[in-house]
Amino acid sequence: MEREKNLSFITDSVKVLDLKTGSDFKPTNPTIFPSQSSRKSPKKKGPASLVSLCLGLVGKHLEDLIPDLADIAVNFPADIKMVIATIARRRKLLNDEVIVSLADCSWEILDISGSDVSDIGLAKVAQICKSLKAVDISRCSSITTAGVSELVQHCRSLETFRCGGCPRSDQTARRCLQLFKPKLNDVEGDSWEELDTAAIANGAESLRWLVWPKIDKNTLESFSTECPRIIVNPKPSPFGFRGTKVPTEALPDIALDDPVVEDIDPKTWAFRGSIPRATPALLSNSAELSIAEKFRLAFVERDTKLAPKRAKNARQHQRRAEREWMTIDARAKALALASQASKSLYNRS
Repeated sequence: MEREKNLSFITDSVKVLDLKTGSDFKPTNPTIFPSQSSRKSPKKKGPASLVSLCLGLVGKHLEDLIPDLADIAVNFPADIKMVIATIARRRKLLNDEVIVSLADCSWEILDISGSDVSDIGLAKVAQICKSLKAVDISRCSSITTAGVSELVQHCRSLETFRCGGCPRSDQTARRCLQLFKPKLNDVEGDSWEELDTAAIANGAESLRWLVWPKIDKNTLESFSTECPRIIVNPKPSPFGFRGTKVPTEALPDIALDDPVVEDIDPKTWAFRGSIPRATPALLSNSAELSIAEKFRLAFVERDTKLAPKRAKNARQHQRRAEREWMTIDARAKALALASQASKSLYNRS
């Protein structure tokens, strides 16, 4: 009962906010990215909107909401869900459960880079968000070609794909060549460039931009030869690339979801969702020990030295207490004398 009351309170509180008319809230459309000229000469920002402040507060306590996020996010608009997912990714809280709870059919970008999202979560999101145009799975060690295959199968408008960044992700990207490679239904044409889209089956027909900063030379040559329509690591240019303007989503120096949270205080994701594991101190080299570790070792050494003295003091205190008890209580004194007499008789026998 208490849980349902809290969920309804949070939902009603979000509904009170005017989410549609917040002029100061930037990411009303998550697919709109700032131009390069605006990034070079940023304008002075005014005070954050009420929605941004509320989302910043929600983001700081996001780990407390995750167990009930599926029930809470049902009534959220698509842009609010996008902001929460972006904050979750930056706070290292993004996993299958979170991204599936927030996924919206109107999303056109998906940035899950460096998260714990696996093939299962990516497949479910691909089934929900079929209008995705740009996806970033870089540094996702739990995503394999199976998840990318589901993405390519359900998202027919995918234009930009980001990958690589860690050994597992590099391996996945390398194996995706067969997924991106076009398969021709008409092999009698003079050139595949002259074929229309209907003659190409599967192979991520709409994919045009591949961002893989550390692609090896052999894989790059394979992509260039077998997937000539896909431009790998495009460079920004005022003239575009082959007459096509390079989209901001394909520029590797900008995070895919940066524009989504440009009005949110960065302190929101300064908190970490996971507690870093303590690195064991090297006892063999005292120069590498921290001050706290030195204090701890000194205390342990001192405690070990004083342990025999404490035990001796405890025995003396016990004997003193027994003597005082015998002098005060006559019955106790009689029992002690009887015990000593019985011991004496036992020893004589």
